[in-house]
Amino acid sequence: MSKAAASTNIESLLKETRVFKPAKEFAAEAHVRSMAQYKKLWTESVKNPDKFWKKQAEAELVWQKPFTRVLQWKEPFAKWFTGGRLNVSANCLDRWLDSGISNKAALIWEGEPATDGKPGEERVLTYKQLHREVSRFANVLKRNGIQKGDRIIIYLPMVPEAAIAMLACTRIGAVHSVVFGGFSAQSVADRIQDSGAKMVITADGGYRRGAVVPLKKNVDDALKLHDAAGQSLTKTIEKVIVLRRCANEVHMAEGRDVWWHRELDYVSDICAAEKMDSEAPLFILYTSGSTGKPKGILHTTAGYLLGTKLTSRYVFDLKLEDVYWCTADVGWVTGHSYIVYGPLANGATALMYEGAPNWPEPDRFWRIIQKYGVTILYTAPTAIRAFMKWGDEWPKKHDLSSLRLLGSVGEPINPEAWMWYHTVIGGGRCPIVDTWWQTETGSIMITPLPGATPTKPGTATLPFFGILPEVVDEQGKAVPKNSGGKLVVRKPWPSMLRGIWGDNERYKQTYWSEVKGSYFTGDGCRQDKDGYFWIVGRIDDVLNVAGHRIGTAEVESALVSHPNVAEAAVVGRPDELKGQALVCFVTLKTGVKATPELKNELRNHIGKEIGPVAKPDEVRFAEALPKTRSGKIMRRLLKQIASGLEVKGDTTTLEDLSVIAKLASGEE
Repeated sequence: MSKAAASTNIESLLKETRVFKPAKEFAAEAHVRSMAQYKKLWTESVKNPDKFWKKQAEAELVWQKPFTRVLQWKEPFAKWFTGGRLNVSANCLDRWLDSGISNKAALIWEGEPATDGKPGEERVLTYKQLHREVSRFANVLKRNGIQKGDRIIIYLPMVPEAAIAMLACTRIGAVHSVVFGGFSAQSVADRIQDSGAKMVITADGGYRRGAVVPLKKNVDDALKLHDAAGQSLTKTIEKVIVLRRCANEVHMAEGRDVWWHRELDYVSDICAAEKMDSEAPLFILYTSGSTGKPKGILHTTAGYLLGTKLTSRYVFDLKLEDVYWCTADVGWVTGHSYIVYGPLANGATALMYEGAPNWPEPDRFWRIIQKYGVTILYTAPTAIRAFMKWGDEWPKKHDLSSLRLLGSVGEPINPEAWMWYHTVIGGGRCPIVDTWWQTETGSIMITPLPGATPTKPGTATLPFFGILPEVVDEQGKAVPKNSGGKLVVRKPWPSMLRGIWGDNERYKQTYWSEVKGSYFTGDGCRQDKDGYFWIVGRIDDVLNVAGHRIGTAEVESALVSHPNVAEAAVVGRPDELKGQALVCFVTLKTGVKATPELKNELRNHIGKEIGPVAKPDEVRFAEALPKTRSGKIMRRLLKQIASGLEVKGDTTTLEDLSVIAKLASGEE
């Protein structure tokens, strides 16, 4: 490779040769049963997308008024199923009321265990009961002045009321913006200001590892914040609805704050579903921009619902008898798409859990799977690596034989974690769907179909129906197989974001200016000889080491393949000679001693697995890595530490602040 090419194209150096074909028994019962069937459907969907999506939309969604046109595309703005009217809440709930599904569990909820060792609360809501609760709360919203198009901030713990509030908003045509319960008062205020929200729905508190998170106090603090000019950041807020969850003492501002349970006394349980335009705003979900204010990703009604419904069914091979558990928080897009909207649109049973995976002990997840007979588990590679670190003895205490399918989401899964998940959790019998998608894409984009796709540890495999991804160079031209490049999507798809709330220019610049005519994902990728897509991490996390462009995800994957390593994060620091030097932060498995010899062994291990070019300049052992409450490693902070800089920027989403203090002090 020439030096010029080396500086622009990402080099993908990791090699993985293991292939796992779908079991015949699984494929025989699956929604898509062979690669031939998948290829036929996918080819139809990209060659004649209007015909394909028209057929899907008519078959899958309940329309109050039929659409007249499938797609209006004026780059970069899409309108799907124009002229049509429908309601998301009606598609998730009302459609099941006259069927056998009406008395089936829609949501199973497991609360966090009590601090005194008593089990957590349990609740089950059938489709009929959930419909009633959503209708009642929709009437509460109307009683408190909410109209179609108004924005509402939802800042709740992982309780059924979070899903009820979301569905109630969709029922009356209000636009929800869910703020993750781990975010600070400042984050809440920023989102209120940007969205112009009229109401906040919150709780007195939420439980986290036995402690109470003071959600209502955070809202009170947010509502007092001002900008540099002394203007209120939250002047649009008229009402705050408070759920009683922890019975902790809270301040209730007269005229503004009302209790959820008291408001229910004043309303009926009948609320007609509003007829919403197919392109009506459904929700805004904020993602952190690398600089500046958070980006409000806007999703609309029909296309988003169709995307989440189809992917839920085909990717998870969802059946009516499944007990499906997505472990994400509803504050993230995974919770929106794969706890609430996708499963309920299919009449499925979804499980919600309030607490942490290792509270009160590291077998919490396995206990829940055994208790409810969970059949499908969808979780993050970060969580899987944590389970590996805690040891096989925890899952082995429990009967996990109910599981029939495993999924991963959130970041590339390294082969070592994939194999552990497959053998220890899946007992070698469960297919793994390693899914690639984003807040912006709305639904899963690249994924195996479990009854059809042969899987390889570490790759998201092939595109879903209607998705046309490509790996390109700096000029936007497709690169040869097994070369690294930028991942783009060439055609619009129904569940795509419709813009950044209030900022069309930023939308164009962020997603459509990098590669002409294509959506730029921000991810580095390569395609192997079979056409499988291997995500090598964010382009921002690609390092230029002595003219080589190396994806940090691959180096991390190589580190975690060492038997003593539980977790790793790799960042770059400036280097006069090489441009950037590789710094590895490593958490060791329980009982393994941190020694200079082990540091050297790890450096050599990377050299052997990937090549001498990827040998790190520095290996630093860490008791723990800085993570958000959703489990993502905050590499931005590690970059500052590696470069010897003061740690700056928002740390409000950190799970444990002491982790940063220890790393910054150089403690090992």
